[in-house]
Amino acid sequence: MSEQATKKIVLTGGGSAGHVTPNIALIPALKNAGFEIYYIGSYNGIEKKLIEDYNIPYFGISTGKLRRYFDPKNFSDPFRVMKGFSEATKLLKRIKPDIIFSKGGYVSVPVVRAASFLKIPYIVHESDMTPGLANKLSMTGARKICCNFPETMRILPAEKAVLTGTPIRDELSQGSREAGKKLCGFEDDKPILMVIGGSLGAQSVNETVRYALPRLLPHFNVVHICGKEKMDNLKLSVPGYKQFEYVKNELKDIFAMADIVVSRAGANSICELLALKKPNILIPLSTKSSRGDQMLNARSFEQQGFSMVIDNDDLDEDILVETIGDLYNNREKFVEAMSKSNLHSATNTIVKIILEEIQ
Repeated sequence: MSEQATKKIVLTGGGSAGHVTPNIALIPALKNAGFEIYYIGSYNGIEKKLIEDYNIPYFGISTGKLRRYFDPKNFSDPFRVMKGFSEATKLLKRIKPDIIFSKGGYVSVPVVRAASFLKIPYIVHESDMTPGLANKLSMTGARKICCNFPETMRILPAEKAVLTGTPIRDELSQGSREAGKKLCGFEDDKPILMVIGGSLGAQSVNETVRYALPRLLPHFNVVHICGKEKMDNLKLSVPGYKQFEYVKNELKDIFAMADIVVSRAGANSICELLALKKPNILIPLSTKSSRGDQMLNARSFEQQGFSMVIDNDDLDEDILVETIGDLYNNREKFVEAMSKSNLHSATNTIVKIILEEIQ
């Protein structure tokens, strides 16, 4: 056991919650495997706030955003990246980790480049079907590249690619339906529809759900996680409709009580739905407001029989209500398809890969 306790790992990733929560999900299993865990992120990014609760040494470095489009900051950000590389190199020399696990985001690039320079092995995890720019820059020296989608395997180097799925926090599967209903004030036996639009909410989804409430509430109780400053104060007292800006510890209980879910199609969100076997409708961000990864994610889940999909550009009240009805009536079919997936043990799979790479 004393030998095990000497193993050290650096986790990195940030810029959005999706680049952090899979790392958080790995923490208990890594501790059980005997690792000392360190985190390298940006000075004040969302990763710093999210990691605070886990009693892990956190180090901030300078970061510069990687853009595919023109921006005046494109002239200054390369210098921030160079500074971040220098800071990461000094940190890694001090920590002396056995391995690095990178979840992506622009903060990870200086870290994995420093690891490569110091000949420290590292593993990359790509959540979306097609790699983001930060991960594209990081993959060259990676020992292994973990991914979520069968389609991604075809575009990654065959000797490095591993279909693992995304690590999901254990506590999400430990919720209570009764606690969720009590939290929301739902006292009858109507099925429960959960609507979640990501950490920042989804305005088009929020508006359409609210327009549809008169047609939904006779059949469902609706819990709506609508994003920061996106609550509708005029609907605070509508029976059977409960809004939250954001939930943290209560999320497990809301998931436990939800019979069906309407969601955006961020990779971590949909992997949580798969792990929890929640029949779902995905409304991916369009290419007008993203690089199109959510649309690819959603179509993959639709083809695998895990989800129904509504294109954001087609979204209206009639389509939403009709699709919700179809999903609920056929929910067992989706549960069955998700139950057959072999991507439910991503945490154990990834920890095993980490251990194999430092033998």
